[in-house]
Amino acid sequence: MALTGLKAPGFWTRLGRHELTLLVGMAVSAGLILAFALLAGEVIEGETAAFDRAVLLALRVAGDPETPLGPPWLRNAARDVTALGSVTVLSLITAVALGFLLLQGKRGASLLVLLSVGGGMAISGLLKNQIGRERPDLVPHGDIVFTASFPSGHSLLSAVVFLTLGAMLARFVERKRQKAYVLVVAMTVTLLVGCSRVYLGVHWPTDVLAGWCVGAGWAALCWLIALWLQRRGAVEPEDEAGTVPDRT
Repeated sequence: MALTGLKAPGFWTRLGRHELTLLVGMAVSAGLILAFALLAGEVIEGETAAFDRAVLLALRVAGDPETPLGPPWLRNAARDVTALGSVTVLSLITAVALGFLLLQGKRGASLLVLLSVGGGMAISGLLKNQIGRERPDLVPHGDIVFTASFPSGHSLLSAVVFLTLGAMLARFVERKRQKAYVLVVAMTVTLLVGCSRVYLGVHWPTDVLAGWCVGAGWAALCWLIALWLQRRGAVEPEDEAGTVPDRT
């Protein structure tokens, strides 16, 4: 006997896809948060000091910790890349994305982006103040710093902004190659920003690892909330192809 309202084969396909996505997303988010908690405990106890020092010094000329490895232009490139994770640049990128979403009539999506980025900034400041780790003192800083070291705010916020916007932008394209390209670019930029912080000597490696864990975990959690709200019809729904329909 056929079930009323469940005749379309697409229903079960969409339900299965969403349930699997939710389960995977929850596992990833929980795993990243757990990884941060374990890493934070090791940092507070001083268990990561040898690792941090070894990595930081490995990026300097042997016997000359004031000189980073590589040609002089690489230092300028690192400063350019690290600026992509600054609050100023990320706020500008977020504002541009919000304007685009509002012009597309996607108010629910724009609100989710705003809450995701705003929440990420709040989490970054809270964790820095609570842990209060000092900045590296082994090498000269290649960038101006104002806050505590753990976790890396640039790494955390770049993960939140680029991964959130990347996941959202991927929903506007249909081909899997295009979706993969958008997500790979978002992850690559996030990784480059974090690596630049260590290269410039303004963060310990574990600061950056922690920032990536928290930022990616928070982005994944916000993404799960977005999917849940979509299923309840509170924000813009997906079409049958898995993309967000254009209402303009």
